[in-house]
Amino acid sequence: MKNEYIPRLSTIVDVIRHTDMEYTFRMEYEGPVRPGQFFELSLPKFGEAPISVSGIGEGTVDFTIRRVGRVTNEIFENYVGDRIFLRGPYGNGFDVDLYRGKELVVIAGGTGLSPVKGIVDYFADHPHEAVSTTLIAGFKDPGAVLFRPDFLRWKKTIHVIQTVDSAPEGYNGPVGMVTKYIPELTFQDSSNAAFICVGPPVMIRFAVRGILELGVREEQIWVSHERKMCCGLGKCGHCRIGSTYICLDGPVFNYVDGKQLAD
Repeated sequence: MKNEYIPRLSTIVDVIRHTDMEYTFRMEYEGPVRPGQFFELSLPKFGEAPISVSGIGEGTVDFTIRRVGRVTNEIFENYVGDRIFLRGPYGNGFDVDLYRGKELVVIAGGTGLSPVKGIVDYFADHPHEAVSTTLIAGFKDPGAVLFRPDFLRWKKTIHVIQTVDSAPEGYNGPVGMVTKYIPELTFQDSSNAAFICVGPPVMIRFAVRGILELGVREEQIWVSHERKMCCGLGKCGHCRIGSTYICLDGPVFNYVDGKQLAD
């Protein structure tokens, strides 16, 4: 029998620096994977950490990692050609089929853009598969913006609002929380709209409130509780909320179910 706890070695193909604290590690990987799923990345003697998929390529998978602890600090000491252990993917992820033919709006805060980047990539590359696609992405300040080259590419085919909470004098881009831009959204048919909302819990709470005020139904909204991930197998219990194991039943939930999972 396969031991689900045994990882496999993967070689780093590329390292992309976004900020001093956030890098994307592009790893060798063959197999099915969805945006919104996550892997456990590990290094001997240092432990493992659950990291969401931030990009899917031919024979590769991307992980955008924030340097915040023992494991991630050590991962940052690795470069192209080095190897890291992976196990996964885990969770249900986002199903592209649910958003085809919709007026899709993706709302992401900070590193919350990472788990939904694959969805944005897909509809930016296949814009005619959705009625429309809008991305509202918010960051703390201009220096915290992730995926800068991708934003330039996305803006060619979808509507993008890239905003910052605060900006220095002379900054010309949008300023304000992502919730500021939700009331400005318009739809050909609001009953055909679909929303994906990922970020800090307080951001999700107020963003969903703004979405519902547009007359959108709860079942038209999807959220991710990816920050609750731990072992990935439902064994440690750290992601359990009531009878729900986020790593097995999520981390992606329709809001009808996701709203019951108090964080």
